[in-house]
Amino acid sequence: MTAAQEIPAPEPVLRRDRLDYTPTSRSVSLSRHRVTRLVTQWGYPHLACDAALLVSELATNALLHGSLRGRLFRVELTLTAAALRIAVSDPRGERLPGVRAAEDDECYGRGLMIVARLADDWGVEPRAVGKTVYAELSVRRPGPDMPMGPHVLRAGPSVTRTAGAVRPR
Repeated sequence: MTAAQEIPAPEPVLRRDRLDYTPTSRSVSLSRHRVTRLVTQWGYPHLACDAALLVSELATNALLHGSLRGRLFRVELTLTAAALRIAVSDPRGERLPGVRAAEDDECYGRGLMIVARLADDWGVEPRAVGKTVYAELSVRRPGPDMPMGPHVLRAGPSVTRTAGAVRPR
């Protein structure tokens, strides 16, 4: 078997949407509403709330940790037969995200924990300029016995705070 035969073909893209946003707090809510509308229009209303929460967390991180004056951040949705991918790209490639355990009295620091628990897969990809942080939800059409209520959080990897860990600014 050759190497070309071992590599599976990528899933064909069924739908794609991409929009650039100014790095303002208003852009986070605009991206959340756009994702909710598109995922519903694309026939997956049962994923709309989870997708909205994921894009909200990723866009907020891009705004707080990845923005540069005069540079936009991008939100891209890609739908295949297997997954809905939410990707947010920003211009700061040197600031890579990581899951951390926030203290009880901290206002920030839980976004990627939410992403890690909610998404079926997530990660960071470098770009020529900046980075892309993505989250994927498995696509399943709801059946008559599939509940349409709130998403149940899956158990994720345990996260512990290490001594001397660098805290994001």
